[in-house]
Amino acid sequence: MRGAGSTYNDIIDRHVDAKVERTKWRPLASGRVGVNTAILFFIAQCLVGLGVLVCFNTFTIFLGCVSLAVVGLYPFVKRINSWPQAVLGAAFAWGALVGWAAALGSLAPAPVLLYLGAVFWTIGYDTIYAIQDIEDDAIAGIGSTARLFGGSIRLGVGCLYALAVFCITAALLAAGAGGVALGGLFLFALHLAWQATRIDPGDGALALRLFRSNRDAGLILFAGLAVEVFLMQG
Repeated sequence: MRGAGSTYNDIIDRHVDAKVERTKWRPLASGRVGVNTAILFFIAQCLVGLGVLVCFNTFTIFLGCVSLAVVGLYPFVKRINSWPQAVLGAAFAWGALVGWAAALGSLAPAPVLLYLGAVFWTIGYDTIYAIQDIEDDAIAGIGSTARLFGGSIRLGVGCLYALAVFCITAALLAAGAGGVALGGLFLFALHLAWQATRIDPGDGALALRLFRSNRDAGLILFAGLAVEVFLMQG
């Protein structure tokens, strides 16, 4: 469904993307792919996602359907305020809720806290990503947290990352995680702190590298969790 969400966003944003240097060569924005073709592809993606979703319990199916409202809202938020990254985070992090529900058939404090942590993390790294488009977004009248924070962007991202670490820590403790998982979380937090101190609002190339480094941050967090599970099973 992540792919379907991206296709939907590109359909809605095709005229805006055409005004932004980084996105003007996307298939829809450049006219290389027609809208009708994109809609058919979007429908096909949704059908595949639906086929997977219906394999789970009723509560998980319900959560999956609710997420569509969040995904549907995202492209329009940037046109009316400076917080599209918050809606993006709400959509991207939804898997924390769906995954727990699929495994246990209900929710608990741990997945909700993990969800909130992932939301704050996403807002932070997508704020860094949006540095690349600050000038074009201003011309196109598009809002973003990068524009909102301005010269205080290091502080803004740092606060978001701190909230992410706080919530994820609370989630792991609520789930009964041990020292290995918390050690991975500590290294994850150090990586986020490093990112925040490196931000330069005038350097789009650096912003892209920092954004991409969140793949490594996620792998660090995952490694701590995976090793702990392995040791517990051993």
